[in-house]
Order: sequence, then C-alpha cells, then structure tokens
Amino acid sequence: MATDPLEQFSDALADRLAEAASFTVGIRTGRRDRSGILWRDDVVVTSEQVLPDSTDFTVVRHGVEMPARLAGRDPGTNVAVLRLAQGVARARPETSATPRPGSLALIVGAGPTGRLAMVHATGPEWHSMAGGRIDTLLRLDARLGEDEGGPVLTLGGQLIGLSTSGPRRRALVIPASTVERVLEPLLTNGRIPRGWLGVGLQQVLVPDRLREAAGRDNGLMVVALVPNAPAEQAGVLPGDIILEVDGRRTGRGRGLAAALGPDRIGQPTTLKLVRAGEVHLVTVIMGTHPTR
Repeated sequence: MATDPLEQFSDALADRLAEAASFTVGIRTGRRDRSGILWRDDVVVTSEQVLPDSTDFTVVRHGVEMPARLAGRDPGTNVAVLRLAQGVARARPETSATPRPGSLALIVGAGPTGRLAMVHATGPEWHSMAGGRIDTLLRLDARLGEDEGGPVLTLGGQLIGLSTSGPRRRALVIPASTVERVLEPLLTNGRIPRGWLGVGLQQVLVPDRLREAAGRDNGLMVVALVPNAPAEQAGVLPGDIILEVDGRRTGRGRGLAAALGPDRIGQPTTLKLVRAGEVHLVTVIMGTHPTR
C-alpha cells in the first residue's frame, strides 16, 4: 500500500473514479459519445446542448448498450432526460452541499474518464439567457470535452451536479437540486413552459433627454412583433424601448429572461417602456412560449 501522501491522494482519486462508473453512462450521438448520469434506475440526465435533435438514443454502461428514448429537454436549465427501455441497478451518491470556492471537484465522463478541477466561483441563483432558473452558480476552473453532461463530485464522492459548458466555454455545474426540480415536469410533459411576450429585442441606449424620466440609460428596443402574440395584443409597438418588466430592469436579455418564469404564465405583466419621447406603462397577459 502506498505511504507517500501524494500517491495516497492519487489512489483515492482513482478509487472515486472507479466508483463513479456505476452511475456514469455514455450516450451515442452519431459523431462521438457524450456523457450522462444514471439518475434513476431507468432515467438518464445529461447536458441538453450536446444532444442532437433526435428522439432515440443508445446508452452505454459498463460496455453494455441499452436503447433509450428522449423524455424531455429544457434549454433553459440545459437539462435533457432520457428514459431507458429497461431499468438497471444504480448507486447514485448522496447530494453534496454547495462547495466553497477553492475546493476541488472530480469531473467524470463516460469510460470512465476523470478530470480534476477547482471550484472557481460560487454565487446565488441565476437565470440563463434561455430563461431557466439555476439554483446556485457553480463555476469550475476547467474546460469540458466529451465528459460534458456527466457527474461532478466532491473528493468525498458526493454528487454536486451535472457538468455543462457555459459562455466562453466556462465549465459550469447544474446543481443536483435544479435537476431534481425540472426532472418530473420533463418526464411528464417533455418540456418546461416559459413565459412569452412575442417580441424581438435589441439592446439600445436610452436617449440622453429621456434618461432622467426613464431612470436608467439602457433598455431593450422592440424590433419585431409576432402577430397576435401577447405583446401585440396589449398594444406594444415597434420602436418601443422596454425598461422594466414587473419592476425588473431589462437592459440585458438575462434580466428579461428572469421575468419569464413558468409562474408568470397567464398573469398580468407590467411593462415600463419609452414611446415617442414619453414613459408609458403597458399591461400584458403573459403567454406560453411555443413548443420548438
């Protein structure tokens, strides 16, 4: 048995990786395998953005191929769910508390493959550009490859969440709590509904003479309207500059996305906007984003 501390550390990492092989799977995508997590006996979760636009897949575990079918996908949280044709025994570990910046994490891919990363930053819940609510910000000091979609573990073997690539290829973790929150709706309905206004927007600066009345210096200009969508029905016009949605600033698309959660569907929503040199309030009944 190794007595050198570094050798012991190395052996322990290899043991963790071997243990993770029981709940880490490969997903055939036609070009190269991707990674996923055996979340339940018959359910695999992975990064939504790495899956091709298909419904039937092959999942590989311990060298055994199993047919699987897409149950649902959510670009907002970047979670996709596959249902196996037949359940298998699994041993997914307990969920970890949010790790601290500077702690180490093990990124596991199909194979299995291993990648050691440092937790670069953590933060409160945030919204993706596609409107999904992620319970905790978890950014890793790593770049992902075919291991994207696989589990991220503490060195103690607890599950932190699912790995995914964010903007500028930053490695992020979708926390296990987020996966759990969207899992049943995806299994039941195949998607997570999002609020929808039916507008095309472009970030712009508010004209200098209007900034005092607007209370800010930027907003989102309406450059397109979907016919008969909620915004058009409420009287929103091309050229309007949206400043706030229900009091939430919208100078960037992420601010608007945060106001389009499933709980807002069917509810009256107040838009604060600039039109023809004046600030107006317009009430829109939030719609449901069309299925892609």
